[in-house]
Amino acid sequence: MRLKTIYITLCFFGVLLPYSQLIPWLIEHGLNTELFFRQLFVNRISAFFATDVFVSAVVLCFFFSDKNPRISMRSRWLPVIGLLTVGVSLAFPLFLYLRELELDRQRRV
Repeated sequence: MRLKTIYITLCFFGVLLPYSQLIPWLIEHGLNTELFFRQLFVNRISAFFATDVFVSAVVLCFFFSDKNPRISMRSRWLPVIGLLTVGVSLAFPLFLYLRELELDRQRRV
């Protein structure tokens, strides 16, 4: 299986799995951000996972800004949009997919 196929599949699951949890919560509670963060940090285990994801998101932003100048990706803003709308689970495989597309393009030229 090619890397591009793996990365785009991971993008699909990176949207599907987190949103399968978020959408029912939003249907039940609406956009109640206070309740969202209260439940997100309800105990040490959930706080552990939340802070891990937040730190990973910040690291990913630095990674995007560091790697993008080396490989002139055309859609470099897409992973940032993915990070802001879904999270690391979409942004990172999307970045890797776009990088593979660009590397393939450079190999053909």
